[in-house]
Amino acid sequence: MTDYPVEMDTTPDVEGFFDEATNTISYIVKDPGSKHCAIIDSVMDIDYAAGRISYDHADALIARIRERGLMLDWIIETHVHADHLSAAPYIQDKLGGKIGIGARITLVQQTFGKVFNEGTEFERDGSQFDALFEDGDTYEIGGMAAFAMHTPGHTPACMTHVIGDATFVGDTLFMPDGGSARADFPGGDAGELYDSIQKVLALPDEMRLFMCHDYGPNGRDIAWETTVGDEKAHNIHVGGGKTREEFIAMREARDTTLKMPTLIIPSLQVNMRAGEVPTDKDGNPMMKVPVNGL
Repeated sequence: MTDYPVEMDTTPDVEGFFDEATNTISYIVKDPGSKHCAIIDSVMDIDYAAGRISYDHADALIARIRERGLMLDWIIETHVHADHLSAAPYIQDKLGGKIGIGARITLVQQTFGKVFNEGTEFERDGSQFDALFEDGDTYEIGGMAAFAMHTPGHTPACMTHVIGDATFVGDTLFMPDGGSARADFPGGDAGELYDSIQKVLALPDEMRLFMCHDYGPNGRDIAWETTVGDEKAHNIHVGGGKTREEFIAMREARDTTLKMPTLIIPSLQVNMRAGEVPTDKDGNPMMKVPVNGL
């Protein structure tokens, strides 16, 4: 991993917050040398049937940061999630911080701007976000260095964030008994996903890996932390030296059996806007349902 500035001697304090409704884990990541922190993959609550949003999960993150007397530098989105809505602007309004995502968000906006018939008023240049990360870009949380790795395959804009000895993989990988993310969304690619996973697994074996989701396979307790070494040895989709060809065949066959995420329609519309809820011509919060568009 000579191409990336890995710093295994820095150990950030990582606190996970599990959202049972979406099986998402959000994180507060604190600089060990200061009171500065980042939030990774926040969640906005939605009662989809009632068309009602709320912020209990985000409020728990906010309360914890205030309780610990922390200062929020960054609100990181590992990608445009299709299974939960981001609470980034709500948190930013309460605590400050910059909202960051991968620079390929523009490809996602172009694709789904058409799907949702967003029109010319919807900007497709990523300007809804404060920072767009390219592969290898660095940033700081207090005095702690962090960097982003472009890890496409699940989506074109997926980024893995490496902060000291802690790496946040988004949906690229799951726990070893969970395998890997699907690659059949528009812009997804099983071969790219395999290559991206290999980039993650080229990090030091002792690197801590933090998942964005966990579903407790086979009834085990929810878990979200493992290591590169454990994934290399035991991941059911890529561990033990499985080849690229084997992975592609498995992933493509498996993806044909998967249903669309329950919240994909509201999630994409909100998340490609950096967490802002779209509005109608009168300024009222409103989302669209494309028919036969996904």
